[in-house]
Order: sequence, then C-alpha cells, then structure tokens
Amino acid sequence: MVTTEIVREALKDVEDPELNMGILDLGLVYDVACEGDNGEDVTVTMTLTSPMCPVGPMFKQAVMSKVESVEGVKRANVDITFSPPWDPRTMASEDVKLALGIW
Repeated sequence: MVTTEIVREALKDVEDPELNMGILDLGLVYDVACEGDNGEDVTVTMTLTSPMCPVGPMFKQAVMSKVESVEGVKRANVDITFSPPWDPRTMASEDVKLALGIW
C-alpha cells in the first residue's frame, strides 16, 4: 500500500537543482495525494522557487521519476502551482532559513 508518508520519504532525496537543498525542507511540496484502492495513483502538488525557473521541466521530471520509483505506484503526476507563491520565510525549515541567511 502506497501512503503519503512513503512518498514523502522518497522525496527527501530530491533536491532543488539550483539551491541544492531538499524540496521538502525548502517547503516546495504543498501536497501529496495517494488515491486508488492501494494508493497507487499519486499526485504531488508543488511549486518552484521562481515562476521563471529555467530548470522547471527537468525538476518536475526528477520529482515524477522519484515518485514512480516508489514500490506500488502505478501512476504519478506532478502538478506545478504558484498559488501560493513560494516564500522561504514561512515555508522553509529552520535549517534552510539559516543556510539561506533568513533570520
């Protein structure tokens, strides 16, 4: 059975290609939904650090590939949204804020 926690654990390995920090710690993942009888249909709703992110398509594919690698996942979808816009002051972990110099 695929669960939100299992998918989030897998996503810990994915880093933002520009900041080289984990997407969960950065607060870029807004939601993980596992649907179907065994949670095999997974949708990740996330954002990018910038709407004009030059590596957005590559980044989205990396997230999708990581989700597809989770045992039991049959379909993966990554929805990119900019609502709400990413704000590291309120969305990032304390470690990321420190690394980015946000007090």
